[in-house]
Amino acid sequence: MAFQKAVKGTILVGGGALASVLGLSQFAHYRRKQVNLAYVEAAECVSEPVNREPPSREAQLLTLQNTSEFDILVIGGGATGCGCALDAVTRGLKTALVERDDFSSGTSSRSTKLIHGGVRYLQKAIMKLDIEQYRMVKEALHERANLLEIAPHLSAPLPIMLPIYKWWQLPYYWIGIKLYDLVAGSNCLKSSYVLSKSRALEHFPMLQKDKLVGAIVYYDGQHNDARMNLAIALTAARYGAATANYMEVVSLLKKTDPQTGKERVSGARCKDVLTGQEFDVRAKCVINATGPFTDTVRKMDDKNATAICQPSAGVHIVMPGYYSPESMGLLDPATSDGRVIFFLPWQKMTIAGTTDTPTDVTPHPIPSEEDINFILNEVRNYLSCDVEVRRGDVLAAWSGIRPLVTDPKSADTQSISRNHVVDISESGLITIAGGKWTTYRSMAEDTINAAIKTHDLKAGPSRTVGLFLQGGKDWSPTLYIRLVQDYGLESEVAQHLAATYGDKAFEVAKMASVTGKRWPIVGVRLVSEFPYIEAEVKYGIKEYACTAVDMISRRTRLAFLNVQAAEEALPRIVELMGRELNWDDYKKQEELETARKFLYYEMGYKSRSEQLTDRSEISLRPSDVDRYKKRFHKFDADQKGFITIVDVQRVLESINVQMDENTLHEILNEVDLNKNGQVELNEFLQLMSAIQKGRVSGSRLAILMKTAEENLDRRVPIPVDRSCGGLEKNVNQTR
Repeated sequence: MAFQKAVKGTILVGGGALASVLGLSQFAHYRRKQVNLAYVEAAECVSEPVNREPPSREAQLLTLQNTSEFDILVIGGGATGCGCALDAVTRGLKTALVERDDFSSGTSSRSTKLIHGGVRYLQKAIMKLDIEQYRMVKEALHERANLLEIAPHLSAPLPIMLPIYKWWQLPYYWIGIKLYDLVAGSNCLKSSYVLSKSRALEHFPMLQKDKLVGAIVYYDGQHNDARMNLAIALTAARYGAATANYMEVVSLLKKTDPQTGKERVSGARCKDVLTGQEFDVRAKCVINATGPFTDTVRKMDDKNATAICQPSAGVHIVMPGYYSPESMGLLDPATSDGRVIFFLPWQKMTIAGTTDTPTDVTPHPIPSEEDINFILNEVRNYLSCDVEVRRGDVLAAWSGIRPLVTDPKSADTQSISRNHVVDISESGLITIAGGKWTTYRSMAEDTINAAIKTHDLKAGPSRTVGLFLQGGKDWSPTLYIRLVQDYGLESEVAQHLAATYGDKAFEVAKMASVTGKRWPIVGVRLVSEFPYIEAEVKYGIKEYACTAVDMISRRTRLAFLNVQAAEEALPRIVELMGRELNWDDYKKQEELETARKFLYYEMGYKSRSEQLTDRSEISLRPSDVDRYKKRFHKFDADQKGFITIVDVQRVLESINVQMDENTLHEILNEVDLNKNGQVELNEFLQLMSAIQKGRVSGSRLAILMKTAEENLDRRVPIPVDRSCGGLEKNVNQTR
């Protein structure tokens, strides 16, 4: 078996739509450094896409079935797999890709959302004099510039603050960050700089003030990872690759090489997960790009193959946007156990993570309460004591499995490099393993180079540097204004569409439903506090969405932003998808149940809901118990010991407030622990106790009852919304 270290290529490209972040003069200087780079010419050699729009999934399946033999068959629809398909097809190779779940359903959608070289890897490279780590950082910084260039709608530079609490750390970290700029060379987004204590607090007012010396700010990139992965897949499809999600590889096909007499991998037996249909897909070369499942496919080829991947779980949490500035991230370079934690603004929320612990490979990783609390405790260390970091403010949580390459000399996964390797088996199966999101393109290039050499394929050099991904070519920072003016969309919705679909946003806008309001004219939202609209569900089906989970997690990012909002949007999403895909009632119910299970286990809803259970302890002062009983009995006028929707409606009518019955049912259901259709006094006291402890926040019932109590005499209407919405109060107000 040949076991090769992947050859690292030098990638030089960058610029694009960074003007809004870097400023016009800096952007012009940055761009001048890029335009003379030789590799930019590679993208210009690529012919126009063969398809104006990606073919339908049905058309792609027919291509997979009816093509006698492909040059390349890629197994795996993550960033690396889709990158391999795009690299191969733009070289003129007949290319196919199959993914047993959805594109980006695994690790590629569960990242920290950063496009970065890796500050901590550079530190390790310097401290250990590790040239391999240094090369990885340099390669990643070059790839960072390319990714910002080819998908400007999905990515942007992000300043990240490194707070300093000891004077000696200032020169130490300053030198390290300046080296990071130096290694980036012409691809440096913007020079790092030092901030005084007062200036640091201006930029990050919620920062811990005590003993703060100052801060260092450096720049990396940020992106919408699942949408970026999807853009790569869609671009490959437009260039002619036969790509299909929900196609599982059941076994590898082999044939005997007449020259050597040895068995060679010649394709795969594939199964349509949605219909159960099976057929063979034959190819001269099969590429295994399955991330954490790398060794599973390798053992299909050779049951005695030794494992080359060591999986590591990384948990992230999402909190309300007020926990961080809109345009400044935070890096904790040394957590209590020596790990690194990022605290970043993302999609108007705040994302914090990640952990790094050995794990078993599973298609459905679950975030643990232990990891969630670890991240919360690290966040508390860096935020002002004025900011109460509450467990109840965790709106979503997820775990992603990193496919790290095993280093047999390493004692733990933290010291394992994410360098990638290309493994070529005796039967010709090519495996790409390890690496990181940022370097997916160079990983793909190395993999296709190995495929061409090993299988004697006829193709030229890689042409993906500077090649725009779907939606990026005609995007501009002001594109959203045209959406507002031409279609009558809300500004927030228009900005979201432009940032998600790029120049394809106009196609989504054309599908938008009329609201029936004076403004906005079109664009009915799926859920009130997020800019996702119903038209995106219809358009998402054109982007190969097959299930409700695809829609809430990867076509929109609702599940990653707020699991409760995602659950509330589900019925409407299923209804719209059912209409487009001809689902019967049984199928609709199945989709609802599957999506709710996904939210409950994989997106942290279970951990969130368990903060209030029928076993929750009530620890309230006697005076608080009396106060809350008095509030409860204003609704329970008949002294039944419980309240129902009828009781709440009666109180609301007395203060001239009308509320939809379905909304009231949802509000009570959040607190109805034994699910008997009513909220008992004990359940209400458990709720108030959990709120006081910070384990629950934004309870609509608690806010509703508190506000109703205050307004029974004044008769003031009450707006009601979810946590972080129109009726948001702080914990003390809710109590």
